[in-house]
Amino acid sequence: MHTKLKELLIEELNLVDVTVDEIEDDAPLFGEGLGLDSLDAVEIVVLVQKNFNVEIKNMEEGKTAFQSVNSLVDFIKERQD
Repeated sequence: MHTKLKELLIEELNLVDVTVDEIEDDAPLFGEGLGLDSLDAVEIVVLVQKNFNVEIKNMEEGKTAFQSVNSLVDFIKERQD
């Protein structure tokens, strides 16, 4: 699921010059990590719902889920069970 999520992030957020291998599982998605911003957060909410049928309902859930690829994968897995 990590690889699929990274591929979706690159494709949906138009991350130019970023490969799946360059995105570390524990690196922050926002700030120093991938450098995403609040608009990207909205797009991630949509892509998670569209591709994994999991809804991120509020900012508190988003803060937890959006810490890294690992935290987003964990968030999705918890809600798909």
